[in-house]
Amino acid sequence: MSESASQAPESAENYDASRYERPSVTVDVVIFTLKERELHVLLVKRGHWPYEGYWAIPGGFVNMDESLDQAARRELEEETGVRDVYLEQLYTFGDVGRDPRTRVISIAYIALIRADTQRLRVSDESSDVGWFPVSALPGSLAFDHERILTFALNRLRSKLEYTTLAFQLLPEVFSILELKHIYEQILGEQLDKGNFYRKIKEAGLLEATGMLREGRGRPTHLYRFNRARAEGDFVFRWREAKVNDEG
Repeated sequence: MSESASQAPESAENYDASRYERPSVTVDVVIFTLKERELHVLLVKRGHWPYEGYWAIPGGFVNMDESLDQAARRELEEETGVRDVYLEQLYTFGDVGRDPRTRVISIAYIALIRADTQRLRVSDESSDVGWFPVSALPGSLAFDHERILTFALNRLRSKLEYTTLAFQLLPEVFSILELKHIYEQILGEQLDKGNFYRKIKEAGLLEATGMLREGRGRPTHLYRFNRARAEGDFVFRWREAKVNDEG
């Protein structure tokens, strides 16, 4: 009798998972915020091999008894202290050799938060944690995290055209100038003031508060986000509001 004939077909009774190679699964969480009027990303400094001493996107291995979302939230809180944030799956990164420990597939998440609502802390796995300007990272990042960060930044920019994601960085009451600055920081582009104001107001995203902010010049009108506005109808073609460099 041949070897293949002697092996019974797999079933619930004889299935043996150890017969198959199994890659490890991790989650990485890219968190953006606005600090000192500039777009920042949250990074942790690795305390152990591999890439000891390198800065990295917070994340870690998924446990067998938790979902991907649960793992992302757990790792984020354990490594940085950040909690209770809205996370959205970004992309799956699975190039062979991306991790020197073993075959690792990582599911990346993305979020925008206000830094002043969170208190950072360092975990046992890292030696430091902090916010860094996207335009001035602290050297090369661990693993393929520079690629993940670039992917996340491009996704964030594209989502500004059809979501109200940028409003998550604003306080309850704000000026249109503050909103415009957030768009410019995320996009890395200067926007025309008149076109931006017109497009945002026409979208029906703002509610006038009737309040004014006093300053050196004319008082500034303050607004709040209209949460009743359906995101599905929102389209903001920011490229049409760009400043023409040749003009």
